[in-house]
Amino acid sequence: MSCCQPNPKALKLLVEHSEDYEQFESEEVLTWCTGCGNFGIQNALKRALTLEGIGIQDMLMCFDIGCSGNGSDKIQGYTFHGLHGRVLPIASGAVIANPKLKVIASAGDGATFSEGVNHLIHAVRNDYPMLFIIHNNMNYGLTTGQASATTPNGVPMNASPDGVTADPLNPCELILSLNPSFLARTFTGDVEHMTEMFQAGLQHKGFACIEVMQICTTYNHATPQEWYWERVQYIRDNKKYDRTDIWAAKKAAADMENNINLGILFEDQKKVNFLNRLENRKQINTTPVEEVGYYDISRLTKAFE
Repeated sequence: MSCCQPNPKALKLLVEHSEDYEQFESEEVLTWCTGCGNFGIQNALKRALTLEGIGIQDMLMCFDIGCSGNGSDKIQGYTFHGLHGRVLPIASGAVIANPKLKVIASAGDGATFSEGVNHLIHAVRNDYPMLFIIHNNMNYGLTTGQASATTPNGVPMNASPDGVTADPLNPCELILSLNPSFLARTFTGDVEHMTEMFQAGLQHKGFACIEVMQICTTYNHATPQEWYWERVQYIRDNKKYDRTDIWAAKKAAADMENNINLGILFEDQKKVNFLNRLENRKQINTTPVEEVGYYDISRLTKAFE
């Protein structure tokens, strides 16, 4: 295992563009628990946006319910705080209506793989052009530590003190089974690596899905930061790894106990995203939001009087 070293060029750019970074600063008080992985995720996202030259006016951030959703007012910008498990329909609608926006969606493991798993399946299938960040802390943190679909078997949680009896879902395995165009995995203990993965996701032209292995200092004591550092390894250290090979990606994603691979697990740059598949819009240069107009419907309503 080799830690992701600070990128001198990236740090220099962040210093040079400190005002661009500061535009994302919110006056709201951070309410996450001490040591929560969300601090690192927010830091990495602001770094990635700054390094990619994306400003507040260029993007929309959509948040689900839960601890991740509490970030909706902790980062300055245009944000939408939706319903539990429903962040992807919101984000999909936004990017279809205005493809000029960089749309970012965030949700936890509970919302993504329980309440909203149906939306995840079709977001991957349709390849909506957006960045989706999955906060996987293996529990429902905001509701005080219930087991989620990713909680390991046998781990006791507040609502299952005798241990979880169901086998956990492996997020990356599930997503790879849906033929994605981009899948990466990272870890909240490594802000540099998260920044790198978020940048790659922002650059991707389709549905960029990133699983963030996140510590929960209050409720999930089975997988503290030390547990991850003993197990994570960087896929880029494997010089023979081919991230365009989905079978190699499935093999790399499988082990969640001893060797947890971090990095871009799979990428298909040839896949055509949802917007570019629409034959009836290929000759149209405007976006749907630019085509909205006011129409007199009085004759229509009068017909029903």
